[in-house]
Parts: sequence; structure tokens; C-alpha cells
Amino acid sequence: MNIAWKEIKKSKVRFMILGSIIFLVSFLTFIISGLANGLSQDNAALIKDLPDGQFYMNADADETYNLSRIDGSVQEKLLTEQKNGVALSIQMGFLNDMDDKQRSVAFVTSTNSKLFESVENGEIVLDRSLEKAGIKIGDTLTNNQFSGEFVVKGFVDQKKYSHAPVAYINMENYKEIYRVNEMHFVFIPGADNAQVISGLQAFSNKEFLNTIPSYSAEQMSLNMIIWFLVAISGMLFAIFFYMMNVQKIGLYGILKAIGVKTSSLFKMMWTQMLFITVIALGFSIALSQGFNMIAPEGMPFSLTIETTIQLSIIFLIIGFIGATLSGIQIKKIEPLQAIQQGEV
Repeated sequence: MNIAWKEIKKSKVRFMILGSIIFLVSFLTFIISGLANGLSQDNAALIKDLPDGQFYMNADADETYNLSRIDGSVQEKLLTEQKNGVALSIQMGFLNDMDDKQRSVAFVTSTNSKLFESVENGEIVLDRSLEKAGIKIGDTLTNNQFSGEFVVKGFVDQKKYSHAPVAYINMENYKEIYRVNEMHFVFIPGADNAQVISGLQAFSNKEFLNTIPSYSAEQMSLNMIIWFLVAISGMLFAIFFYMMNVQKIGLYGILKAIGVKTSSLFKMMWTQMLFITVIALGFSIALSQGFNMIAPEGMPFSLTIETTIQLSIIFLIIGFIGATLSGIQIKKIEPLQAIQQGEV
């Protein structure tokens, strides 16, 4: 390992350049990952916060939740068999505040369940982002399709749907606004395996998220960028160590001639890779977590420690693979031939 440290000290600039590039790539990856997680919460916190279970919607709805209608008799049968089940509806809409300013919301109504807010006729419970926008408990809100007024009963934290704050309302009020009698779907928590129900299609929590407009496309685009950056980091390691190895063919030949094993040369390279990556990741983690704490309040950004650790492990694995692939040529080096070529 002494050889590895001596080479790092001798070629400080080379290793600093590689470390700087890995820092920039990993920092950008952490930031985009935090943005992806934040947008995911902003788009579907209402669904993501639910326990694992099964969603059932009408099979004729073509996997579009707002086109689904659950027949009343089917709903009653399901909720009778599944005591923890809940029927609910979600629909985008608008509220007018006391200053007659229009607010975009996602109206949510459900049968009695601990999973959703219980709201009386004429009351409304809102996501806390609307409280920060100036709405207070006791305020009266209106809707153009609703004959009465909504009185703000309270606020809940982090309940968003399709990038809009959730507004829990009473079922009768919901039916008046949208002129419907059926619910969109039924959710049964804790069901690992979907039941086969005639006329209904089952979705796991993850599958249901993909029925939300824009969710799948949004997350797929950001995740593609993240994995692309991870792949770039692996290529950088492979190219860097390959060029280093080409320049040190003569040195490797001499080391092999005096009895240094090929495995020892690989260990030297792995030590250098680990040293550079750990330092680069340390800086990028510190800065990304710092950004996580000071990110603007309205910015959908969430970088958890679990995500940071997972990405760090992936970077270390990619770095190991990249360095190892570049070192395959070390195994092929013949001492006499390498010495004759000389060290470049």
C-alpha cells in the first residue's frame, strides 16, 4: 500500500483532477436525486403516505383513475368483506378564498377511515401549504359548482396530489360539485395479493402512482439522468486508470520481475480509487445535505440520508468496477517485455 500512497503524493495534480470530477458528478447526482424525491412527494404524497395495499378501479377506465366509477353494490360488498377498506374519489378543482383569489386544489373525499380526514358537511381540511399562502382556520371558501360555503376546519402536513394541495371535503359536498354518485376507486390496505373481482382492475401502490398524469414521465426522466451520471463516473474511473496504467507499463514490469504479485498491483489501484472516491463523496454529501437544509421553502427538494447512502454505495461499486476493468491489462503484462519498452 506504500506504493499507492507514494504515487498519490507524487501525482497530486492528476488525482486532484479526478477527485474534482467525481465530486462534481456525485454532487450533481445528489441534487437531481433530491429534486426527483421532492417532485415525487409534491406529485403524490397523498398516495405515497398510504400503507401498502391494493387499489381497485373500474376495468373499463383504461387505467385512468378519474374515469373509473365503482358500482355502489360492488363497493358495499368490498367494504363489508374488508373492514379496513375505504372508497375514495380524487378530482382536481378550484377554491375561491375570502379575497376571491382562485386556488388550485385536489378535492378528496372518502368513506369513514383512519387513513383520511373525517370532514363534516360544509367543512374543509387543507394541506398546510395553503395556510402559508394566507388561509386561516375559520376562513370561508367557495367553489363555483357548490351552492354553499366551506369553513376551514384545519390543516394537514405534506398532502399533495398532482402538484396541488389536497382539500378534504364531505362526500355529499363532493357529489354536488361533480354531479356524481359513485366513487373513483376502493383501497384495501395490507392486501399483499390482489383479489380477482369481476369488472375491477387491481393496482399496487407503485402501480397506481403510474396512473397519475405526468408522474411516470417526470420520475423516469429524472432517474434516467441520475443513472446516466452514475455511468459517466464509472467511465471516468476506467479511462483515468487505463491512461495511468499505460504510462506505467515499464514500472509494472519491474515490480513483477522483483516478485510483486498482480493482486498486489490491483490492491494498489483499488486503494487509490477508494481514497479519491471517499474524499470526493465526503465533500459532495456535506454540500448536498447543506443544500437540503437551506433549499428555498417552495422548492420540491428532499434528499434523505437513506438515499444518500444508497447512491454513495453505488458510486463506490461503479468506481471499483471501472478501476478493475482498466486494470485487466496489468494481468497481461510480461515483465521482460515491459522492461524493454521502458517506463514512459
